[in-house]
Amino acid sequence: MNAAVRMKRIAEASPRFKARIAGVLSLLSLLAAVFGEFFVRRLEFAGDLIAVSGMVAVTLLLYDIFKPVNRGLSLLAASFNLVGLTLGALRWNPRGVDITVVFGGFSCLLIGYLIFRSNFLPRILGALMAFAGLGWVTYLSPILAHHLSPYNLALGLLGQESVMLWLLVMGVKAERWKEQASAAEE
Repeated sequence: MNAAVRMKRIAEASPRFKARIAGVLSLLSLLAAVFGEFFVRRLEFAGDLIAVSGMVAVTLLLYDIFKPVNRGLSLLAASFNLVGLTLGALRWNPRGVDITVVFGGFSCLLIGYLIFRSNFLPRILGALMAFAGLGWVTYLSPILAHHLSPYNLALGLLGQESVMLWLLVMGVKAERWKEQASAAEE
């Protein structure tokens, strides 16, 4: 099956399926990053490559899921995350700032807002994702991040992974997503 056919099938997939795939890929990316970082240092590069690839796919799926809520903000959230992932892959950390985490934080803030404004996910998930974004944005200042550690890390992981776990297990309410998508097209 060629790539164009696969891309068409993915584009036509149900929003619940896309949400669940985003949850799976997010979980696999987290596990690959943790495995490479803490358990087998020789495989750190491979773990990072898998994690970044998975998060790129998650970012694109989230863009598609939240497009009906607000196309521009969904694109901005995806852009923040993709720029952060790119800079992280290049290992660019100006003045000790973990730029990947900071850009991810801005993306989480926007995704939190989009979840809150959607009618196909519980609003509490939007608040959790926004709090995750606040936790990650503290890394803009290495001194502040160090001072707030491990609470900012816990806040970020709890918020972000709660949303991804929800997407993995529950997905989105497909009928409500379709209603919001129809209203956005009008």
